Amino acid sequence: MLRQFLITRRVLRDAVGHFNETDGWALASHVALSTLLAIFPFLIFATTLATFLGADRFAETAVHLVFDTWPERIAAPIAREVENVLTVPRGGLLTLSVIIAAVFASNGIEALRVALNRAYRVTETRSFTFQRLQSFFFVLIATIGFMAISFLLVLAPLAYRIAEQWLPGIAAVSFSIGFWRYVVALAVLVTGLFVVHKWLPAGRRSLVSLVPGIALTIFAWLLGAGIFAAYLERFATYVTTYAGLASIMIALVFLYIISAIFILGAEINAAILRYRAARAFVLPARAPTAGQAAE
Repeated sequence: MLRQFLITRRVLRDAVGHFNETDGWALASHVALSTLLAIFPFLIFATTLATFLGADRFAETAVHLVFDTWPERIAAPIAREVENVLTVPRGGLLTLSVIIAAVFASNGIEALRVALNRAYRVTETRSFTFQRLQSFFFVLIATIGFMAISFLLVLAPLAYRIAEQWLPGIAAVSFSIGFWRYVVALAVLVTGLFVVHKWLPAGRRSLVSLVPGIALTIFAWLLGAGIFAAYLERFATYVTTYAGLASIMIALVFLYIISAIFILGAEINAAILRYRAARAFVLPARAPTAGQAAE
């Protein structure tokens, strides 16, 4: 037990120390602002592409997938504005505004790349062109994934009615569509975390090595979101202070909190990897030679 405590303390000291030494708080503000600037452009680009391909109900599903894991007090005002933006008709897919939206959406991914490279203590060696193409690819894959989920959620009620005819007892274990939207949103979040930790930063890391930081990130996000929502309910005066800008300020502070947690999750993974590498280096050096063992 004592040994485990000492290891945990060493890992945490390494992670938090590196976070502070490399201006992690300033980087978290960069990630938060970039994320806020990327949300609207991504949804505009994704909705335009989805509408072009015939997924007319994409906007509603995308809003749920993005905001269902946010506290309602924070998400509701922005979700309404997003829905208003996404219902504006657009002339075509390859208009200048949609191209710019895709660029802004990829900028959010690039901010995550910078944060992860610094947290994992690696130097980016890939070309600028590769990085940009990878960011655009991630935006496109996220759009296609959201489209597939929107189709599944549309087909889910029909599939449920068919299942009821063959399995009458299924009604006793059914869940509301809101529940499944939350489950899907959480699954998308977890998958997205593994994808960005695995492929965005330079270097190679196994999926297993990413689990501690991602698990801590999700737990801290849920805890932090709950505490921040409770703070807004009881103590905050954002509405009287910022008036019409209150919802944006609330979202920005919330994103700042979860961005700092996101970076710390990567720092934890990096600290664990450093500890394991150091231990693997020290143990063979301490192992006795064949002659020493014989003595």
